Amino acid sequence: MNTDPPFTVRIWDLPTRIFHWTLAACVLGLVISGNIGGNAMVWHFRFGYGVFGLLLFRGIWGFVGGHWSRWSSLPLGLSSIQRYLQGRARPQEMAGHNPLGSWSVLALLFFLSLQVATGLISDDEIANMGPLSSLVSGAWVSLATSWHKHWGKLILILLVLLHLAAIAWYSWRKRQALVAAMWHGNKLLPEAVTASEDHARMRRRAAVCLLVAGATVAFVLSWGS
Repeated sequence: MNTDPPFTVRIWDLPTRIFHWTLAACVLGLVISGNIGGNAMVWHFRFGYGVFGLLLFRGIWGFVGGHWSRWSSLPLGLSSIQRYLQGRARPQEMAGHNPLGSWSVLALLFFLSLQVATGLISDDEIANMGPLSSLVSGAWVSLATSWHKHWGKLILILLVLLHLAAIAWYSWRKRQALVAAMWHGNKLLPEAVTASEDHARMRRRAAVCLLVAGATVAFVLSWGS
């Protein structure tokens, strides 16, 4: 039996962890404010703009962030999925997001992006109108509003629930502390893998990315002025 202690490896850099928990808070705020309606819709829009900026940040960070936060580190290939399902996954395919988890993350980010995009051009014909709804045809506004209020919302909630269920399953059956890892950034792994850079220079880089994302959101919203 191998009694060597596991390796402690920095997987999630601080900007990625802040992104994760801030996005979770914003999505929760979106769901609550959207269901309350009325005056709470002011916050619904604010949370939506926040998610817009966070998604742009994550898109950029996927190219310049820590090793395991980069898109290139996601094991998305069919062979990776087959090895994972057969219990033969390589260490580098399990260190960050595993193959199924990688596709789950992409699906969640995609439908969040679609929800933001449709929200920008939605109009409930009562009191709430997306800031860019005047720039597109009525047919597109109607289609976007229907998706945003019904299928888009339902799919997003289901994906979030699936995400939470997967975390619970890994904690219970696999004894993997995924929540703790996303909190402090480290994972205990049976083999050493490349660690993510997580230092002051990376945080300055993240600040620049966030400024770019925020400026892009402001620029897009200005189209509806």
